[in-house]
Amino acid sequence: MTPPSIADLHRLLTAAGSPFEMEEREIRGVRLRTWKKAPPSLRAVVELSRLHGEKTFVVYEDERLGFEAHYRAVATLATALVERFGIRKGDRVAIAMRNFPEWSISFFAAASAGAIVVPLNAWWTGEELEYGLADSGSVVLFADAERTGRLAEHLPKLPGLRQLIVARADEPIAPEHLRFEDVLGTPPADAKLPDVPLEPDDDATIFYTSGTTGRPKGALGTHRNICGNIVSLACGTVRGALRSGAPLPTPGEARPQSASLISIPLFHATGCHATLCANFAFGGKLVMMYKWDPERALELIERERINSFGGVPAMVWQVLESPSFAKRDLSCVTSVGYGGAPAAPELVRRIQEAFPKVSPGQGYGLTETSSVTTLNGGADYIAKPDSVGPPVPVVDVKIVDQAGRELPVGEVGEIWIRGPNVVSGYWNKPEATAETITDGWLHSGDLGRVDEEGFVYVLDRAKDMLIRGGENIYCVEVESVLYDHPAVMDAAVVGLSHRVLGEEVAAVVQVVAGREVTEKELQDFVGSRLAAFKVPVRIELRSEPLPRNANGKILKRQLKDEMAKYARG
Repeated sequence: MTPPSIADLHRLLTAAGSPFEMEEREIRGVRLRTWKKAPPSLRAVVELSRLHGEKTFVVYEDERLGFEAHYRAVATLATALVERFGIRKGDRVAIAMRNFPEWSISFFAAASAGAIVVPLNAWWTGEELEYGLADSGSVVLFADAERTGRLAEHLPKLPGLRQLIVARADEPIAPEHLRFEDVLGTPPADAKLPDVPLEPDDDATIFYTSGTTGRPKGALGTHRNICGNIVSLACGTVRGALRSGAPLPTPGEARPQSASLISIPLFHATGCHATLCANFAFGGKLVMMYKWDPERALELIERERINSFGGVPAMVWQVLESPSFAKRDLSCVTSVGYGGAPAAPELVRRIQEAFPKVSPGQGYGLTETSSVTTLNGGADYIAKPDSVGPPVPVVDVKIVDQAGRELPVGEVGEIWIRGPNVVSGYWNKPEATAETITDGWLHSGDLGRVDEEGFVYVLDRAKDMLIRGGENIYCVEVESVLYDHPAVMDAAVVGLSHRVLGEEVAAVVQVVAGREVTEKELQDFVGSRLAAFKVPVRIELRSEPLPRNANGKILKRQLKDEMAKYARG
């Protein structure tokens, strides 16, 4: 049986009166299709979460937090931010911690208080965390003990940071800091959110994404961006099911609570928007891990009867190849999804073999598109595993040439994206914003094509960016650190293919004549300045100049081919 076309399904799903009804709105001078029934703000999402009552929302180790208890904690902390710490609408409140329940409470509390939430990469060094706090102008920081220690020597350089609130500190903390549990206290049964009016297009988040200059840029997201993403995920999921032959869902039909294992950091848009916020809105149980471990993941999937898990392809590979995989009862799993890194079609075959009843899927999006742009799942993904799927109904995708002219179906060019999911710009970087967003169209920097059905294929990534296990690494950032070493004359960073991680970081260095340096010394040097995942696993030292073309540009393709012999995956 031929499935209904994407266009026909979009007309059906977005018809007047449906949960996915659309309307046109002018946003930043551009007319866009938006979700008519999306929650207007994250504050509204928090209020709606009370409908899920005493159901379990967050599981961490042996701790369980229900939706109502989570609401009371969020309301109490949001009130403290406003009344005790003087947070006003538009102030920046940062989070730097692992995936703990306190992350969720801090995020929704700050957003409900009208602050712009700044989730910082918990893998960053103290210097990188300092940059994020200074660049965003954050006035309050929620951090775990590990990040607090990492920041200790940098705090004197952050005079604008008024308060640091430490979560899960087993040891004594500095007297000027506050413990999270002391600030929260015992949330009262009648706790209410502070009265802070919020509009859909008010600023809500700053998520940092590396830029081609090597310094991270803060993508400024709105409440509409995030709340619309929740609806886009639901619509894309229903679309995939209908394309696979499932019946149209009955509105209001009672269903068992879903359970998801979050294996990716909440400081990523995918972790925050597509997993945390979506589960929060839909009443799903969210099971957190201290850090990713495939054996622990399998244990939790069995214990908590997880329906959905995934992350980046590397994590799915590790679960499938675990020695204990066959020993676990994984019959509860109904969905395996991933994104953030290229996935081999071989992975689809392995998922089908291991989980015959599971529907694999993947999506495409950027930090700048607030997670979801396209979705591909169910029968569509089985048929087209190399595609990231068609855009969700409120999003437009086009392929353009170097002059910005739209290309015909099937031709390869840069992927441009327009919709209510596109962020308003980069924090305090108007030039970078103007270069990246034109008349509402986001220039993704990714090369791709679109087929006759509207399915998008991503063929290459942004210039000079590597993706290692879902973590974006810009080559220029690592090169800049290498250049700072006195023994380095020239440097080029390239990717080494790795079957599980996708890519690893490698470098080719021309050593200054007469100087001596070892690979280990350079790796330690980079590791002292950047997060561990950015440190090259292999550095080849050369005395001769690196190959360049007539314009003086390093021939990275040639170097990548030469370095391929060191690939470990």
